[in-house]
Amino acid sequence: MVKASIRQQGTIHCFPAGLRDEKGRLVNAEVSAVAFDGKRLLMASDKPIPGEARSACFALPIDDQGPDDTRLDYYTQPLIKQAEKYEDFALTADGRHVLATTGFDRIDDESHALNDYNHLLIWPLGEPDKVQVVDPDPRDGVEGSLELRGKLSGAIGFPYYKIEGLAAIPGERGDGLLLFGIREQGNAHDDFAYVSRVVGAHYQISESGNLEFLDEMREFFAFDPGHHEGVRFECGLSSLEYDPYHARLYLLTSFETEQDGEEQIGGYLWELSLEEFRAGETPRLVTTPQGDPLEFEHKAEGLAVLDHDRLFVAYDNDRHLGLGSVDERDERHACEAPYTILTVINA
Repeated sequence: MVKASIRQQGTIHCFPAGLRDEKGRLVNAEVSAVAFDGKRLLMASDKPIPGEARSACFALPIDDQGPDDTRLDYYTQPLIKQAEKYEDFALTADGRHVLATTGFDRIDDESHALNDYNHLLIWPLGEPDKVQVVDPDPRDGVEGSLELRGKLSGAIGFPYYKIEGLAAIPGERGDGLLLFGIREQGNAHDDFAYVSRVVGAHYQISESGNLEFLDEMREFFAFDPGHHEGVRFECGLSSLEYDPYHARLYLLTSFETEQDGEEQIGGYLWELSLEEFRAGETPRLVTTPQGDPLEFEHKAEGLAVLDHDRLFVAYDNDRHLGLGSVDERDERHACEAPYTILTVINA
């Protein structure tokens, strides 16, 4: 059983305070994806961050004192800037490449207008200039992981879905098994259910540095967080993370709902070994040191393993500005993203 305690909390300035988009609207930080490359946090907002020298994807150093947003570096490569609605990052199972997925939650069957919402990107660790699109449409000049979208649709089995999790784990073939976490599925964006499903396929990294799938995309795992008595609200999967130090998989779930006319946001963390994952066993809820459910007070959307004992949790609270226990201030600035660093206790 895994327990965790809050080690540090705070906010990260993702762009200058008061930044506005081309329509004059205040830009809001909505961090939904995070990874750790051994030295730096790689983060992304699921909303655009305007400016020629900015993008929704950026990196910043982190050390024992926490993240240093005074040295924030935006990834402005055209392919990275082009992709819309980042939802999760992952490292390949060998830790040598970064993978980034968008939500795949919209497509225009009559045109390529919404292709940017359908991207899986890959680049060598620390070399974003070498970014490539994974599994693109074979037609020249059409960007987007449209072949991958077809594979995901076949495995998920619903006309509408939203990808929010991504993790690469050791597999039985090639270089590993790439997993996609599904948060929403249904008939349309306004007719869906929250779910916690995982589909995936084995992959290999080609000589050109791109990712190639080796077998059919299929479902590997599913569970219902609501079956646990400690879960108070309906949840959907919001991130996947492979922990190579303990050969385990973390699953992050979050909720956003109303109760008695009051908005409720938050999330939970789950874990299970790779063997248990392959056997389809129910994941365990991570608890506080006292054994109570570890319930995040913000909408937990991104998760990264920092080392043997620390996890980094990023929150996407949408337009909700409350900070709660993260800071002594009542509200964050729109440019700030709250975070928590956890200390993991392996019982």
